[in-house]
Amino acid sequence: MNSQLRQLWGTRTAIAAVRRRISAMVGAVALIAAVLTGAATGTAAAAPAESKAAAGGWSCSGAPVPAGYVITMYDRNGCNGAGAWFQQPARDGIWTCAGSPIVSGYVSTMYDRTGCSGIGAWYHQLARDGIWTCSGSPIVSGYVTTMYNRTGCSGIGAWYHQLVRNGIWTCPGSPIPAGYRSTTYNATGCSGLGAWYTVRA
Repeated sequence: MNSQLRQLWGTRTAIAAVRRRISAMVGAVALIAAVLTGAATGTAAAAPAESKAAAGGWSCSGAPVPAGYVITMYDRNGCNGAGAWFQQPARDGIWTCAGSPIVSGYVSTMYDRTGCSGIGAWYHQLARDGIWTCSGSPIVSGYVTTMYNRTGCSGIGAWYHQLVRNGIWTCPGSPIPAGYRSTTYNATGCSGLGAWYTVRA
């Protein structure tokens, strides 16, 4: 009788131990699931913020503009009256506010005096061979200016950009890329500003 009770007690103890282990495993699985669900929720919640940051956002006057971004809108009443700027990643064919950085590889090709809430706006495009750019626009490495239009770019003047090549006429002030030199001068070239004949060195 005692041996049967001990055996029964041992069996019940073993069953209880198995049940505890199963409960512990179920709890562990539930905890892992909760952690994974929480992580997934956190990632999902973070995704719109990252997308929003990549798409652009408003910042107060004086805030730094992230590398590769430009300013595209201005709100005088934003940031409690201090003014706010909308920043977006640079892309080909985007209007930017006066004072916006010009991302490397881009040039300004049009000007709108009334754009960007009245402070003026510039149209940014990727540099390419045979593009007219506004006065003050950067000249991308490897390009030269070959023509000038006084009335271009809403009256502020425009310069014709071309990739440098042997035997090209360049305007005064045009960069001369490494490996090239200017030789002959033509006083009537570049709309009367004068032009230099540029050849490989």
